[in-house]
Amino acid sequence: MPFPRPIHVLAAATAVVAVALGPAVRPASAAPAETLPTADQLKPALLTPADLGPGYTAISVTQSPSPGGNQTPVTGCAALSDLINMHATQTGPQVTHAAVELDGPDGNPMVTQALAAESSDRLTADFKNATDALKSCHSITFEAGTQDSVTFTVSPVTLGDRKDAPAVHLDGTLAGVQLNGYVGIERFGTVTMLFGYFERQGSNEQTASMQYRTAVAKVERTLGTHAGSTTAPTALPTAVPTTVPTATASEAKRV
Repeated sequence: MPFPRPIHVLAAATAVVAVALGPAVRPASAAPAETLPTADQLKPALLTPADLGPGYTAISVTQSPSPGGNQTPVTGCAALSDLINMHATQTGPQVTHAAVELDGPDGNPMVTQALAAESSDRLTADFKNATDALKSCHSITFEAGTQDSVTFTVSPVTLGDRKDAPAVHLDGTLAGVQLNGYVGIERFGTVTMLFGYFERQGSNEQTASMQYRTAVAKVERTLGTHAGSTTAPTALPTAVPTTVPTATASEAKRV
């Protein structure tokens, strides 16, 4: 039995938050260039079926996730709704990112993870915005059609070792089916991670926490960093890095 459409809207929406915590279209910066990981360097740090155990399969994830055709797929919880809806309708270049969806037996539970790279100063501001948005939530509705929407009660939880890493539990029902989700955000220097664990007819916070910790440990091990760090990762897999664009002296003279 697959998850109902609103859960996939929720999963896509949480990926959007990680992919673009702040405005998707970034102006050129006059600050010194900062080398960031590429999408290919981020991918090895993502969870795989082998990390979660028997019965899990990887599902293809688009490189530009969108909550769907609805122009305002999320309502309630103004701060988070505005953040998600802004990126659901925005066009233009996006932050470098990589994402994965892993489905358990019969598609339950569903685990999502997204990693995004951003310059340190922007990530600090954007991470705070996303953290504040999650903390302000008490109820949020995901729309996926006139007859297909679900309202979740939102409450704070702790998924990992860091008590100040923002995480929430979402609890709702659709057509008599209980739906639960656990969403957590973590920072690793210039990389941010958003983790989601979604389950129907059950609410297993212990498993969600265990898999979140597995995700954090893999990012730390693969990128040579630690959760909560504000310095860039030191052990990126070999790949051609992406450099944040900056204005050169000659370009500055032409402005």
